[in-house]
Amino acid sequence: MVLYLVDAWYCHRVYFCSFFVQTQNLSSRRNKVKITKELIQKLPKAELHCHLDGSLRVSTIIDLASRQKVELPAKNQEDLHNILAIKEKMKNLEEYLEIFDITLSVLQTPESLMRVAFELAEDCWNDGVRYVEVRYSPILHTQEGMTSSESIDAVKKGLDQAESEFGIKTGIIICGIRNISPEVSLKLADLAVQYKNKGVVGFDLAGAEENFPAKHHQEAFELILKKNINATLHAGEAFGPESIHQAIHACGAHRIGHGTRLMENKDLMAFVNDHRISLEICLKSNIQTRSIPSLEVHPFKYYLDQHLRVTLNTDNRLISDTTLTDEYLLAVNTFNLTLQDIRTIIINGFKSAFLPHNERRELIRKVVDELEAEFSFEKRVIV
Repeated sequence: MVLYLVDAWYCHRVYFCSFFVQTQNLSSRRNKVKITKELIQKLPKAELHCHLDGSLRVSTIIDLASRQKVELPAKNQEDLHNILAIKEKMKNLEEYLEIFDITLSVLQTPESLMRVAFELAEDCWNDGVRYVEVRYSPILHTQEGMTSSESIDAVKKGLDQAESEFGIKTGIIICGIRNISPEVSLKLADLAVQYKNKGVVGFDLAGAEENFPAKHHQEAFELILKKNINATLHAGEAFGPESIHQAIHACGAHRIGHGTRLMENKDLMAFVNDHRISLEICLKSNIQTRSIPSLEVHPFKYYLDQHLRVTLNTDNRLISDTTLTDEYLLAVNTFNLTLQDIRTIIINGFKSAFLPHNERRELIRKVVDELEAEFSFEKRVIV
């Protein structure tokens, strides 16, 4: 009997030591994983803040301009890229937005919208993005007679084709424009209602913040909320936290585009955190539009440490000259992020997606399984 107890104790001790060593080795391997651009690109990611008219391929712009007889400021691909892709800081957000006049000039036909929507989804897929919400304002694509409804149909066809070919999941966010009349925003909100469950997943308010308060567009958002449609607003990018306050309390925002200046109002920040209102952070464009003086003082890491639901996004892949992989790498190098920080940001992106709850849960489960099985991420309870 004594011998049996000794053997049992010995086997248990050996098993425990073996398990401990294996756990330590696994932990050690995780700690030694180098966070490279190649690794980040392979990781499954969600992108929630991506403008269609700011994310074209330069070669496509040149081809569309040739077909449509549109005059461009440069015909050479490299020269045009240098004009469109911002390398330095702009004077302000308004100057940044002026560049869109060039891209919009070739996006006035259903064929062009279908093509660039497909290509954007393809570029996202190649960037490791498994779910993308593409936002744009149909009213900006009617200069040559295309209707707003025709533009949505075209964008949806392009995204559907990409879903079919690559497996990427997509959604459309329709944008009202702050500096265009609230009556137009109301018409666009009605369009979002018509296309609910037909490709459109949300409604946004974009454009210059200063002197164009969100509350002027409140009627459009009342319609959106009454029809149970998701709302996100650009806010706190070029204007203070009062812009975010209006977005939430006057317009019912479920997410905030940018939110860079939220930290200036700690009480509002606590409300955003308590109600899990996600922030769509776009690091590179925040520098370019002078929302922040430098990347080092960006509140992104502070928000992350305070457990706000922060996500990373490109804003405009062409105009900001970035990819989602670049945005993650920028965050890693600037804020010394760990693998678990990256995991949190990735999961935040999928948690914040404008998808039906059960569909979102299933997508998150698949992503978590992939992160743990394929990339050896630590198992953690999702909250």
